[in-house]
Amino acid sequence: MSTTRLLVLGGVRRFGRAHGYEVRRELMSWGSDEWAHVNPGSIYHALKQLAKEGLLRAHEVEESEAGPPHTDYEITEAGREEFLRLLRFAISTVDIRHPEMLTAGLGFLTELPRAEAITLLRERLDGLAGWRASVSPHLDEQDPSDHLRELLGYWVHSAESATTWTRGLIGRLEAGAYVMAGEAPPPDGTPG
Repeated sequence: MSTTRLLVLGGVRRFGRAHGYEVRRELMSWGSDEWAHVNPGSIYHALKQLAKEGLLRAHEVEESEAGPPHTDYEITEAGREEFLRLLRFAISTVDIRHPEMLTAGLGFLTELPRAEAITLLRERLDGLAGWRASVSPHLDEQDPSDHLRELLGYWVHSAESATTWTRGLIGRLEAGAYVMAGEAPPPDGTPG
């Protein structure tokens, strides 16, 4: 799964129609260059590639008083489907090699309906339990004098910490935190 694809599709989707600089500026403001290793060049490359794949529609904009010629992008229906597929994967799947997928997914969590987000997070809990169960026996078998025990212990601790955090997020969503897809903001304008 590509974090860059999720971020770029989600960024364009949020804007409705945007040029590369706007998408780049938004994603860089999230610090995605640090936690997802998404650099400006990869954003522009992804925009062109996603347009080539039919997931974004490119609109050439001529020079005007507003600025030089550039390309604006908007998401297609196929792009919306791919964005949601990647988002669902990011929220539900435990991939210790690519923690940035979850981070990117959390940036778009409110693009999902509340019940679906909770269901996906429960799937994540199952994945965390499976990960912990796959590592735990090896920790118990490891010679107490072997320093590699620390690595296994770290993984078990990480799975337990991630489980606690995920349960907390589920609880916050069940209690009505955040305005999720398909929900109207509270009448007083305060965030959910």
